[in-house]
Amino acid sequence: MIRLDHVTVTYSGATSPALRDVDVSVAEGELCLVVGPTGAGKSTLLRAVSGLVPHFSGGTLAGRVLVDGRDTREHRPRDLADLVGVVLQDPARGFVTETVEDELAYAMEQLGLPPAAMRVRMEEVLDLLGLAGLRDASLRDLSGGEQQRAAIGAVLTAHPRVLVLDEPTSALDPPAADDVLAALTRLVHDHGMTVLLAEHRLERVVQYADRVLAVAPDGTVREGRAADLLEPGASAPPLVELAQVAGWRPVPLSVRDARRRVTALRGRLAALPPTVTDAPPAGGAPALTARGMHVRYRRAHAVRGVDLDLDAGTVTALMGRNGAGKSSLLWALAGAGPRSAGSVAVRREGRDGGDPAALVPARARELVALVPQDPMDLVYLSSVADECAAGDRQAGAPPGTCAALLARLAGPVPDDAHPRDLSEGQRLALVLAVQLAARPSVLLLDEPTRGLDYAAKRALAAILAGHAAGGGAVLLSSHDVEFVAQCAERVVVLADGEVVTDGSARDVLVASPTFAPQVAKVMHPLPLLTVDEVRAALAVAG
Repeated sequence: MIRLDHVTVTYSGATSPALRDVDVSVAEGELCLVVGPTGAGKSTLLRAVSGLVPHFSGGTLAGRVLVDGRDTREHRPRDLADLVGVVLQDPARGFVTETVEDELAYAMEQLGLPPAAMRVRMEEVLDLLGLAGLRDASLRDLSGGEQQRAAIGAVLTAHPRVLVLDEPTSALDPPAADDVLAALTRLVHDHGMTVLLAEHRLERVVQYADRVLAVAPDGTVREGRAADLLEPGASAPPLVELAQVAGWRPVPLSVRDARRRVTALRGRLAALPPTVTDAPPAGGAPALTARGMHVRYRRAHAVRGVDLDLDAGTVTALMGRNGAGKSSLLWALAGAGPRSAGSVAVRREGRDGGDPAALVPARARELVALVPQDPMDLVYLSSVADECAAGDRQAGAPPGTCAALLARLAGPVPDDAHPRDLSEGQRLALVLAVQLAARPSVLLLDEPTRGLDYAAKRALAAILAGHAAGGGAVLLSSHDVEFVAQCAERVVVLADGEVVTDGSARDVLVASPTFAPQVAKVMHPLPLLTVDEVRAALAVAG
């Protein structure tokens, strides 16, 4: 169905190809997973299959890309619209209508389908993706995860034979991600759809993959089975790391398979004295105090009377289903979003700094810095070097501070690259570096792991821990339960705009069937959250 025949892609001004001599095929009815480090070229591969490279992205494409026999050199994306459906990393940028129902109907209208057929497909997709309750909702009022599902739905109504997805679960809560992946699996197994999917949260999707395309940093691609290609490191989910620690072969790719093997390991560790505790995090004095927070949008009451203290020296995770009010709360705390009622007070270096909403932006940024779900909201210059230099000036930081933070999180990023040409993970790293340069008292992050591989997540966790160790407070909104288990000491869960749970990360995550990380599910009832904790317990056992 998909054939890349010795494909090399080189962008204008680049010193090396983004893809190098790629020679792979994807059969009809396969779910093929594309993996690789942040910035390796996964998105370029997907765009080449959809015809966006080189027709819209520019650059040079050598070799041939064939989709069901159609050569993308001769067929532009519009010529492939009946065959290939595409959902890229930022689905909101692709919306062309106002409501969910109109967006789902748009592709069918462009294909000239009769109204009766459109109605049937509309209802099928609404039910398939759990969008029936949102059919009349404004796309602008949806949460990031709801927008993601709407974008996937808009593509599925056209009944493409090939579906190309870039980070499709990155903005989804765990149940919604499971629903979307189950729907994709049904389309593959029952209808013969071919799915090409790039994803960094491999723990969610690898068990469904028929094959894997592994993109290396030099642009070369290997293909094979997930168990053969996934190795501990930048592109391996927690189960692969756990298998290495436990000595399991072959490597289990699902929690169910791992639990079938864990009895001996769990029994060995259960005999040890407790190596972890459920004590609440011991933070310092509150760096931020919020009382009676309310946020309303037209008919929606997104945040309802939230009281929250963020202690200095503590990393707190804000969790909850899509549409629970997490992003609205973050923007209100930062003073950059609407607040219908409530108060916020931030302390800096032991002194009252005031309410960020009442301060000029430069002063407010010293108190609270927000890294939004779409990092490009804060990017306005034409090169990475210019953004870093401006960030240093605005923060009063020594020259090179932003660049050093960026390199630590994302590795080498060309100084002359335009921020819009970066990968999603590199954009996030750039904005985070700019915000951290000001050394704010409180750092707020909205879905900070979108586009980041496992190595980049470990670097981000270290940066957040360093910020907290320096006396700052961190609040991150995330559906990435593995990252939360790795870096957070406290978890606050929102539902319908209200706090329903507030406790230590171990207490909340271990007890939750929704938010428990893979290691917790495998090792239950032992209260272990991460592979590092298992490794430490085994060291105690000798």
